[in-house]
Order: sequence, then C-alpha cells, then structure tokens
Amino acid sequence: MKWKWKNKPTKLKNLFFCRVDMEYKKWNKIYQRLAEDLGINRYADETSSEIFDLLIGSYQKYYVDFDTLRNLIEGNTVFVFGAAPSLEEEIKKYKKNFENNTLIAADGATSALLKVNIIPDIIVSDLDGVIADQLSANKKNSILIIHAHGDNIDVVQKTIPMIKGPYLGTIQTNPDKYRFVKNFGGFTDGDRAVFLADFFYPKEIILIGFDCSANPGFYSFQKKNNYVLKMKKLQWCQRLLNLFPPDYVRNI
Repeated sequence: MKWKWKNKPTKLKNLFFCRVDMEYKKWNKIYQRLAEDLGINRYADETSSEIFDLLIGSYQKYYVDFDTLRNLIEGNTVFVFGAAPSLEEEIKKYKKNFENNTLIAADGATSALLKVNIIPDIIVSDLDGVIADQLSANKKNSILIIHAHGDNIDVVQKTIPMIKGPYLGTIQTNPDKYRFVKNFGGFTDGDRAVFLADFFYPKEIILIGFDCSANPGFYSFQKKNNYVLKMKKLQWCQRLLNLFPPDYVRNI
C-alpha cells in the first residue's frame, strides 16, 4: 500500500500525515484494512478507548499537553529506536549522533537504551516490553505515551496508577468524542512513534533498530507470542513507514 500524493508537498508542513486528530477519516481507511487483515476486534478497541479516557480523568496529575511534546520535537532531528536485532549494535555505533537531538524509544527499545545509560525523551508503548524499565525512565522525565487497544486494557489499567512522571494516552479509534486520549496514527509501537514525531513537525526522523523484514529482535520481547501474526504486523509497519518521503523518514 503506497500513499498517493495529490500534489507532492514542497514543505514538511504540507504533509497530511499524521495530523489525524483533524483527519481521522483518512486514517480510518487504513485502520479498516489493517483490522480486516489482522483480525482486530474493533469493538474491543473502542471499549478500550472509552475505559482509557475515563482512567486518565482519574489520574491527571502527570498528564502532559501538546506544547510539552512540541518543544521536544518541532524543528529538531528525531531518532526513533525500534526493536530489530541490530538495535544494540546501532546504538553503540551511533551513540555520539544522539547528543542534542530528540530520542523516542518504541516500547522494548527503552530497555536497550537504559543498558547504556541513555534516557529517551519519549517512550511510545503498548506495554509489551519491560514495564519496570519504562516506569524507571518515566520517573527520570521520559514522556510515556501509552497506547490502549483491545488486547491490553488490563495492563493499562494496572500501569497508569504507578506512573510518577509525564505521560499521554493514545488509541486506535476515533478520538473526537474523548477528552484525553489522542490518535496520532500508526499501528505498531515503531511506526506509531514515527507518526507521533511527524505530528509536531520535526526536521527529520532517523530510524535506529528498524528492519521489518527481520525476525523479531530480543527487545521485541516476543516470547511465545504468535510469530506469524508478529511478522504480519511488521509488514504493516513497513507499509506505514513507506507513506512518508524517504528523505524525511530514513534509516540511519
């Protein structure tokens, strides 16, 4: 699936992706295909959205506004860390490049960064990784972007009361009727992190530890989960990354 530009943008501000809080109808067309292909229960996603929004209403103390994220991202080079097998090697090789730039970890990649004493600015997670590591980074001011979907609402409900740092909530469904939760687009933690960054107009987005054709890496914490389904999700991750111009979102 390739997004067809009506007019190829000459400025990053003209990119429609991922301004889906205002353009949900465009994102929903992709979400419908994705849900059909992966057998996603859209009713369960909607239920999770409702529960999450209510839950945040009870835990607003550390909830962040858009300006906090904008100050970290707008006009800056953003590094997004995925969980491909190459992650640790690439972190070690390019560590000096990360200085004075914005770092976004996709879920389990947080653990790899903490191993080398790097605290990401932002963590995008549906809580499949080591939650203790993510909460530890969050206490040190990493903004934890927690994503709720039909299969993880129980762990979301357990985690939110433990948060002691800045956080935001995202969902897969239409955010218009909710007060707190947002939808920046994207599906897997990795491509959702890219969509989040794009929303706030970065200079460029550089991918670290991304290889959607490879077997799941250690930091994907795949365990005994459905391997075939995981690979299908990675295929969707690549399709969604392909929606962006390659000189704007690129591998290191």
